[in-house]
Amino acid sequence: MKNYHIYVLYGLVAVLFGLVVFYKNNPSENISYRKSSEARVGPQTSSAGPRVKIFDLPEKLDFAGEAVPLKESDIRERLEREIYVNVYWESNMLLMMKRAGKFLPTIEKILAENGIPDDFKYVAMIESGLMNVVSPAGARGFWQFMEGTAKDYGLVVNREVDERYHFEKATVAACKYLKKSYARFGKWTNVAASYNMGQAGLSRRINDQHQPNYYDLLLNEETSRYMFRILAFKIVFENPKKYGFELSKDDLYRLPELRTLGIKSSVKDLADWAIKHGSNYKELKNFNPWLRRSKLTVRKGNEYFVQLPVE
Repeated sequence: MKNYHIYVLYGLVAVLFGLVVFYKNNPSENISYRKSSEARVGPQTSSAGPRVKIFDLPEKLDFAGEAVPLKESDIRERLEREIYVNVYWESNMLLMMKRAGKFLPTIEKILAENGIPDDFKYVAMIESGLMNVVSPAGARGFWQFMEGTAKDYGLVVNREVDERYHFEKATVAACKYLKKSYARFGKWTNVAASYNMGQAGLSRRINDQHQPNYYDLLLNEETSRYMFRILAFKIVFENPKKYGFELSKDDLYRLPELRTLGIKSSVKDLADWAIKHGSNYKELKNFNPWLRRSKLTVRKGNEYFVQLPVE
């Protein structure tokens, strides 16, 4: 037993001696370890400056000509939240800007023709990202119409055709809804808020709280943020370079030159029809997403118009 303890002692001495020799001959290993374990506090910077920036809010801001009360602290905080959330979700904002080149010119034209303020194009952006998405509740298309509302405003919705996916017709239907809402509320800001929570819902909050202005109402989380998301997109789209987005016209997506063809009689096979007209089924569906099946039934006296790329 005595000899055992001696052997253990010799072993420990040998290990310690080896460690001393190792660190003496390899000082860089020790230094690099200490550096890597140091705590780092605050944003990491480089020669290009900080990764995250603080942005000043504009001195004045309006939606459809109606002033935003920026002097109120809660208004400023709510607006800043949406600016930072969207600006630093770079991929989403970048793709939205590229997609806007494809669809906004047409949306802007339709809004102007129907007497709707241009700022409502940002409603379509935050509703759908300018994509034909489907909400959990079943709202569809750029303007996120529910089936019943879509039919009320003149859109065809059946098994073969769903014009909620026809962004031009859906924009016209949205204009009709917005005009009706303006006749009810008399303020475009309230009109935009009602697009999110419904006209009846907003009227109820206005009556219950005795406040006619959106910015003075206590609302649910989604509608409370809704207008500020719209405003954040307006601010960024009007000043893209300030927020780090520098896109040229060549960077934007564009619709190709399209030709319009009328269909007056039923088509049993849309793929075959597309080929006969110098295109294919993929192009037919890409440029006419409102066609929901592989066939199209056309009732007597009716006509559908489809768009295809120029040959």
